[in-house]
Amino acid sequence: MTKILLCCSAGMSTSMVVKKMRAAAESKNIDVEINAVGSEEFDSNVAAYDCFLLGPQIKYKLEDFKSRVGDKPIAVINQMDYGMMKGEKILTDALAMIN
Repeated sequence: MTKILLCCSAGMSTSMVVKKMRAAAESKNIDVEINAVGSEEFDSNVAAYDCFLLGPQIKYKLEDFKSRVGDKPIAVINQMDYGMMKGEKILTDALAMIN
């Protein structure tokens, strides 16, 4: 099972994106675990996840977070996809980073 972690300032706005991503994964029968945390919880979750997505509001932390995840893929969610809650597109982009 692939495990994807979304991270934003407080974990609130990304929780809605997570719901959309989970629904997309379920409809396509993709075995994936998707969760969201606030940036202060990021470090304690790194070991448990395969891929990391940052909310556009914390894109300035990307370089800092890259140094914490080692070789694991990490990216900032496209602002338009995030704003429009395009769960399926965000999920597809995340899975492409892993494979």
